[in-house]
Amino acid sequence: MRSHLEPKAMAKALRNALQERGITITHSEALEIVAAQHGLASWNVLAAARGAPAEDEVRFYETCPILRIFDEGLAKEFYVDFLGFHLDWEHRFGENFPLYVQVSRAGLILHLSGHHGDETPGSTVFVRMHGVEAFQAELLRKEYKHNKPGVEDVPWGRVMTVTDPFGNRIRFCEDN
Repeated sequence: MRSHLEPKAMAKALRNALQERGITITHSEALEIVAAQHGLASWNVLAAARGAPAEDEVRFYETCPILRIFDEGLAKEFYVDFLGFHLDWEHRFGENFPLYVQVSRAGLILHLSGHHGDETPGSTVFVRMHGVEAFQAELLRKEYKHNKPGVEDVPWGRVMTVTDPFGNRIRFCEDN
């Protein structure tokens, strides 16, 4: 566990996922479930286990790359249907505004944006992971016609690169 904030985000994602399936729990109940997932007796024990950062300590909690999208349907087909990400939330700043969305899977959070200037189209995101070959097999079973990723050996590990419909590349890397 990297921070006491990460479990709070996990609890929020859990509540949202359950709510989409018609199951309602309180935030407190979600925190207790997350604590149990970490093998601890309660949320209070989990929060105390990490402690608060010192006033002058620099600490980063997570990275959420923003990737440019140009078509909402294609983005959902690729990230949700093909890659198996969960759609956490969607936002528009007003009527007739582009979509800004968060997707996540197994600890990886990505923001997808239709807003000009949020990001550079054709970016590359490098993701360290475990289970790259199992992930590749899962993707190949889906028979997605636009992407048939392979895994290659490189000096720093085994890498599988996928390219979304907008030219953004995600390199999933499992260390040697």
